[in-house]
Amino acid sequence: MDHFNHTWSQSFILAGFTATGTLRPLAFLGTLCIYLLTLAGNVIIIILVQADSRLSTPMYFFISVLSFLELWYVSTTVPTLLHTLLHGCSPISSTMCFLQLYVFHSLGMTECYLLGVMALDRHLAICRPLHYHALMSRRVQLWLAGAPWVAGFSAALVPASLTATLPFCLKEVAHYFCDLAPLMRLACVHTGWHTRIHIVVIGMINTCSLVLILGLYGGILKAVLKLPSAASRSKAFSTCSSHITVVTLFFGSAFIVYVGPPGIQAEGKDKLIALVYSFLTPFLNPIIYTLRNQEVKEAIRRITQSIRVVLKRP
Repeated sequence: MDHFNHTWSQSFILAGFTATGTLRPLAFLGTLCIYLLTLAGNVIIIILVQADSRLSTPMYFFISVLSFLELWYVSTTVPTLLHTLLHGCSPISSTMCFLQLYVFHSLGMTECYLLGVMALDRHLAICRPLHYHALMSRRVQLWLAGAPWVAGFSAALVPASLTATLPFCLKEVAHYFCDLAPLMRLACVHTGWHTRIHIVVIGMINTCSLVLILGLYGGILKAVLKLPSAASRSKAFSTCSSHITVVTLFFGSAFIVYVGPPGIQAEGKDKLIALVYSFLTPFLNPIIYTLRNQEVKEAIRRITQSIRVVLKRP
């Protein structure tokens, strides 16, 4: 990478992944297909929840909010990933780079909070079934769905603004999108205290959300074990299994990149792990919530039958 004067601030270069020959177009096509399937899957879930009255419950409302978030989350980074796969190293203006950094982390923190809200919803449904609908009124649902967005976009201002004010002497970002650690490695100054602040802010949000989720599921486990029959226990657990799977994928990979050992970032493994929570998790979420959920499968079947009836009409 070339050295520049610290006053340089025009653009960065995204290095992306190293791919040559026939591997590059194959990687591009594979990524594009997964991206389009991700968009389609999350849009289908949103449409199902809106179109099928039997899915008009708080749980499915929050699932549709998560799908809406995933549409934006995956679209924040995948276009630059596709561009680097197709063209190799790609320039990006400093404004767009810092905007991508801010939006990506805002949506990521929003998802942390939203997953906590979804755990709270399951906790109330299983531990306080008689008061569930009163506690989860439409007004409460809207408040719980909106609060994570406000909190996420507010909290992301700290790491994004600190990074944007750094003086940069290098311009090649060793990543396929503008992320905190790759950008800080380009700074002309020591960024130790920036790193500590980032770890505190992001780590605290991740840790607090995860502790909340684990605490709520601890209560759920106690309540489920008290149920009289194995069938009722199995049904209760089945409503939580999809959420637990998503939480494991998202938090596991995010902790490794942002709170894990420095060797992960130094060796460039952060790019590969970032694919899990920024690309694969949004792709897997619709699959997890449909293949593991009988009510969603039945909703798909009902809507498909309705479409067939409409198409057969003269």
